[in-house]
Amino acid sequence: MSRILTITLNPAVDLATSIDRVVAGPKLYCKAPRVDPGGGGVNAARAIRKLGGEVSALVAVGGAMGEQLLQLLVVEDVLAVAVHVRGETRQSFAVTDETTGEQFRFSVPGETMGSADAAQLLSAIAQAAPRDGYVVLSGGVTPGLADDFPQQVLEAIAPRTDRLVVDTSKAALAHLLAAPGKPVHVLRLDQREAEQAVGHELASVAESLAFAQDLIAHGVAQIVVGGRGAEGSVLATRDQRVFCRAPYVEVQSKIGAGDAFTGALSLALSRSEALDQALRWGVAAASAAVGSEGTALFGHGEVEALLPQCEAQDV
Repeated sequence: MSRILTITLNPAVDLATSIDRVVAGPKLYCKAPRVDPGGGGVNAARAIRKLGGEVSALVAVGGAMGEQLLQLLVVEDVLAVAVHVRGETRQSFAVTDETTGEQFRFSVPGETMGSADAAQLLSAIAQAAPRDGYVVLSGGVTPGLADDFPQQVLEAIAPRTDRLVVDTSKAALAHLLAAPGKPVHVLRLDQREAEQAVGHELASVAESLAFAQDLIAHGVAQIVVGGRGAEGSVLATRDQRVFCRAPYVEVQSKIGAGDAFTGALSLALSRSEALDQALRWGVAAASAAVGSEGTALFGHGEVEALLPQCEAQDV
């Protein structure tokens, strides 16, 4: 089994708590928080470890909060490759209203990086990339880094592997879609991101698959995976179109669900599983994360229990 490297450019220490009712004005006394390491690649790495995979998590960290994040990764049995950058690692905070079940999520931006930070990160990524393995760039690109940073990562890892999985957002995603250069191995988008990119609603599975194959035709990626919320996810290559329906779970928290999907999908691909089976693992992991409290992702055996309910079919 190939080792996997995940990359988190903008990690966070995640706090999740709850209160009887969220109201404006008075001081609100929350329950004791759950504290977890967070950020796209971190959560993907946590999911891989929970599923029994081997993974290293490269994280850009700074300050006391960065040290806390590294300690939290030790607790999760995730091997960290720390790249120390300027500024303090950020925090994210989520509060669940126990009366309504609504979850309020607050995320502060990471501190701006400079050219020295970018060069240091790319050098560390090039050294840590597993030979013929998978590299997973998941989460936002930190302010100050170039919009084409995913393409720079692909170039940096080229001497060792071309299997780059990208799950990013905002300007970096827009740049990748508009000016792809060499295609990444796998690109994942959620439904909102796909609809923003195409400029209209993707009302059906067929429309999501058509959009995915259009990206492939334009050289963005070899494989495109698209989320469709609670309905499930699609996967497309030039010659294959697959839809996997998600099982019903009672929603507890959506934090990290997309990252869990990316981690489980990448693990299955690293084990040379068929694309439809890899999609099933991703959908099962995302569903398990949605059904788990706060920032916990999922517990032992929960993904495996949901997997039989995740039906993949060619479309």
